[in-house]
Amino acid sequence: MGFRDWVIPQDKIFFDLFEQQATIVKEAAEQLVILTEDFTNVKEKRHEIEKLEHKGDQITHDIYEHLNLTFITPLEPEEISRLASSLDEVLDYIDGTSEMMLYFSIEATDSYMVELAKIIHLQCIEIEEAVRGIRKISNPKYIEERCIEINRLENLADDVLAHAITDLFHTQHAITIIKLKDIYEHLEQATDYSEDVANVLSDIAIRHS
Repeated sequence: MGFRDWVIPQDKIFFDLFEQQATIVKEAAEQLVILTEDFTNVKEKRHEIEKLEHKGDQITHDIYEHLNLTFITPLEPEEISRLASSLDEVLDYIDGTSEMMLYFSIEATDSYMVELAKIIHLQCIEIEEAVRGIRKISNPKYIEERCIEINRLENLADDVLAHAITDLFHTQHAITIIKLKDIYEHLEQATDYSEDVANVLSDIAIRHS
């Protein structure tokens, strides 16, 4: 135990909550891949994602509640707030995409949706690993490597979105264009928020290493 840890007791509950939140986000991303790969029983599969989103909301609430009640925190309050918010946004966009797929009554998913969902899932796997790393930050390079991979995947998602939109506008049905474009962009937005998570984690690793 370092001198700083001895003088200033650290409230470790935040790390527990962040790890729980990161796991829920990853599980929701897994469910999104399942939904896009097998577009059957859509209402039930969307409900599974919705349940995870509600769990995530509760954890986000708990994080902010502890933040308001804790005088000494293991990370800067702004870092805690930014990380909680960005994780929540990823989960919201995963949930929102599944909701769109249900209520837009699309007939099927396509290869672009599957690919974007898989990218989100890969990002969330990296997020979970990086979040586990901030508890002690014994290996900041490992956290940085996870963040770099998340950013690489976000760039890949940009390319997938560009191809999806290009192909989409070769179709003739205006309503279909509007529906699918919204879904593609919602999926890509989830990858953007995953990148936001990575940026926060990278800042934490640098500041506290």
